[in-house]
Amino acid sequence: MVSDQHPGAGAGPALPLFGETSRRWVLHIDMDAFFASCEQLTRPTLRGRPVLVGGTGARGVVAGASYEARVFGARSAMPMQQARRLVGVSAVVVPPRGALYSVLSGRVFDTLRARVPVLETLSFDEAFAEPAELAGASAAEVAEFCAGLRAAVRERTGLVASVGAGSGKQLAKIASGMAKPDGIRVIAPGEQQALLSALPVRKLWGIGPVAEGRLRTLGIETVGAFAALPEAEAVSILGGSIGAALHRLARGIDDRPVTERAEAKQISAETTYEHDIVTLERLRPAITEMAAAAHRRLGRDGRAARTVVLKLRRADMSITTRSTTLPYATEDLPTLTAAAQRAAIDPRELGPIRLVGVGYAGLSTIRQESLFPELDRLGGEPAEASGVAEEPGGAPDSLTTAEESSVDSVRHPAGPASSVDTTVGSVPAPGAATENPPGSRDSCVSAGGSALWRPGSDVRHPVFGFGWVQGAGHGRVTVRFETRSTGPGIARTFAADNTELCSADPLASLS
Repeated sequence: MVSDQHPGAGAGPALPLFGETSRRWVLHIDMDAFFASCEQLTRPTLRGRPVLVGGTGARGVVAGASYEARVFGARSAMPMQQARRLVGVSAVVVPPRGALYSVLSGRVFDTLRARVPVLETLSFDEAFAEPAELAGASAAEVAEFCAGLRAAVRERTGLVASVGAGSGKQLAKIASGMAKPDGIRVIAPGEQQALLSALPVRKLWGIGPVAEGRLRTLGIETVGAFAALPEAEAVSILGGSIGAALHRLARGIDDRPVTERAEAKQISAETTYEHDIVTLERLRPAITEMAAAAHRRLGRDGRAARTVVLKLRRADMSITTRSTTLPYATEDLPTLTAAAQRAAIDPRELGPIRLVGVGYAGLSTIRQESLFPELDRLGGEPAEASGVAEEPGGAPDSLTTAEESSVDSVRHPAGPASSVDTTVGSVPAPGAATENPPGSRDSCVSAGGSALWRPGSDVRHPVFGFGWVQGAGHGRVTVRFETRSTGPGIARTFAADNTELCSADPLASLS
């Protein structure tokens, strides 16, 4: 781990380079293992243990892994079953709690904005900054500034950030990766070319698996080898503007500005199901559920939508989308749901469906309600379906940052859906839907409701206070009573139908 006092030690140049100045310094702030760290922060028993955050079903994926889990090879986007095999019996698997991550993300960015007014947020847990006061500063001064940012974030949130700095976004992001975990890395001007040249070409922002494969077949495996190509040859290999832009980045030329992210162009929610949907009767309620999940986010966003997009991923991983455009922008849920349902395609014709998503586009702050909304809920035809082939696990190469996924907590613990929702837009995203949305009352589960108790559920007891379900089965439920401030708590076991146990707001774990 790189220390604050010597942010370049062990990974870069000799200390004299820290006297070098640069006309421009870009910072990349990246929270360490954010989702897992949020769980360890609010559930003290998990500190120091290999935590996997994500869906627990047959098709569940890892949304976040603690550093203790990464030692075993577990990582984000890995199938949960594979991660559990790697970690073994010591793995602790918990469902995501989107509302918690959203609140802590907001606190992180509020803390950063108090010192750096302009942040370009990339996801819940990372952002670029270009502090005006660092223009012309030395690398040592930049390291000191970064140390102050890290200290402020830790004091306010209890979470750890790693910070990288360089003359542009590319180098700053590379530097933050080198700083992890829990460190600072400043790339001084005099070392940047040598450092870039030795990196694998995949480290270049915008080089995905397809582009990497093309370059590798030509014997180009390092950023330096790619930079040595004539620009015309880079363009011929990777195509038009993207080839030229990547070639500039490989040569250390990166003048992209740091700017606030624009408002979301689309708000959506999607879920992968453990078992393929093979009938229209099963598809209908899935569409209704996703339309409602996206609508909750639309409401928090404060805008209305004119276009409704239905996304269906088939079992072969190909994607079909259909869109319906209304004559006006609305936030009326029945109208939006009806539009999504009109776009439905019978799985008997399309093929088995593993993922259903509903998105709202054409967003506007102007709401023009229809005089006859009941007609809008019945009529109209969707646009033609468009089939989009997609490689399993793949994504098109792009210079722009991909829209990030925000992770939702399990809405129906006993249901078939996995726990990944996707919001397209600026971050920090509004809190994802939870069993009890932030600010809602805790609601007691009546007798016979034991199926609701799944590991990771937040609960409250009138005597023992707030806790979370550590295990459940055979008519019993074990609850660990603890919050961020209590330290490791005591575990107690109850009958699963105990009426004193209430489903609780996950934000209470921050107290």
